[in-house]
Amino acid sequence: MPHDRLHSTRVETRGVGPRLTQDVTAYLGLGANLGDRMGNLGQALDLLASTPRISTFAISSIYETEPWGLTDQPNFLNLTVEIHTSLDPGELLKSVKGIEKEIGRIPTVRYGPRSIDIDILLYGELVIDWSTPDLQIPHPRMCERAFVLVPLAEIAGRVFHPTYRSTIEGLAAAVDGKEGVIPWKEPL
Repeated sequence: MPHDRLHSTRVETRGVGPRLTQDVTAYLGLGANLGDRMGNLGQALDLLASTPRISTFAISSIYETEPWGLTDQPNFLNLTVEIHTSLDPGELLKSVKGIEKEIGRIPTVRYGPRSIDIDILLYGELVIDWSTPDLQIPHPRMCERAFVLVPLAEIAGRVFHPTYRSTIEGLAAAVDGKEGVIPWKEPL
């Protein structure tokens, strides 16, 4: 069985009584290229760690990368984080979008500059494609992006991508653009 760890957890819900849920290992990609990039990443990690039903377990190194898609903008700082959560995918999406808003992300053009971007990369072995809310897991373009795969391979190298059936380490070895993923020297 792949790396996904499941643990039973009791969660109290108002008016409904306790329900049994399972912690799922999920992986998030974070990026920032506006304002205090390091500060924005640090604030996002702090907000994730303080979100009920989310525990942060591993954080990759930080990398500086050129923008992807829309190239006329500042470079990004990127990292990935392993979390354990009892939030379902829709609740997790709502939580990360709330964190983006709290840090000051303002929706602009697709692939445009942003103070923070948080993507759900993997959620256990789940494969979903929802139109409402707009959510695809695994992230549909993660296997094309060295700035996602290089840091993800640091913390989840042996995890299997649920549709490619390859390890993250194998996908990272094969992705184009690794030379543009530069380790950042400053710690968070």
